[in-house]
Amino acid sequence: MEYAKDVLVSTEWVAQNLNKDGIRLIEVDEDILLYDTGHIPGAVKLDWQTDLWHPVERDFITPDKVSELLGRLGIGADDQIILYGDKSNWWASYAYWFLSYSGVKNLKLMNGGRQKWMAEGRETTTDATPVQASEYPALTRDDSLRAYRDEVKAHLSAVQEGKGALVDVRSPDEFSGKVTHMANYPQEGVLRGGHIPGARSIPWAKATNEDGTFKSADELKALYEGEGVTADKAVIAYCRIAERSSHSWFVLRELLGYPNVRNYDGSWTEWGNAVGMPIEKSYSES
Repeated sequence: MEYAKDVLVSTEWVAQNLNKDGIRLIEVDEDILLYDTGHIPGAVKLDWQTDLWHPVERDFITPDKVSELLGRLGIGADDQIILYGDKSNWWASYAYWFLSYSGVKNLKLMNGGRQKWMAEGRETTTDATPVQASEYPALTRDDSLRAYRDEVKAHLSAVQEGKGALVDVRSPDEFSGKVTHMANYPQEGVLRGGHIPGARSIPWAKATNEDGTFKSADELKALYEGEGVTADKAVIAYCRIAERSSHSWFVLRELLGYPNVRNYDGSWTEWGNAVGMPIEKSYSES
């Protein structure tokens, strides 16, 4: 079985296509300082903390601001965008999902991300990438890729009926309610631990190999189908703040070709604090 879509390139392919016209590399790291310590020649930096989110509202920048962002990065409408980053492409997957939601086409991920490129000892530079600003055309959002809190609540009936699925991609301890955040990460003020009723626990990292690349299509198919998450169901993925669930969204929609997959970007930091939202726990302190 092959991947459903042609959305991955190898580190070797990137190395062979450096500085080629029409190929644009964007690095998106959880650690926003990594880019300056060395990046792939020709890559530009996208800062998820300042570039994608509205400065005041808990929401994304508008489509016109996305066009401005891509123009500022020197991206043209016909360019092939290659995204990559640290942590097995956590935040590169998040950028892929967000840009897809914003209506951007011609997106791919470099399989294995930054860690594989570095492990292979490939060329890096600390030199700033020269950018010639462009006029990126207007964009229209694809609302079929995003789920809001009330839509997730409405989705619970489909889950109960076996017509829908919820995928919680956090760690088992987060899913159970033992903790409300990942190990070694700051507490983000969530009042309740647990998971959304009916969700299946499929940690995001189960989809990756040790070198940061994605597992084979057959392995991924077995992983999700083994938990009852099948292509005939409407699927919503979530985590804590949506970066890990973007990775799983990419696996389900882009690599396996599931037709109806949404990412709940509010995720547990919203659901766990929201009034009137049901939760389940599988952990007891007693």
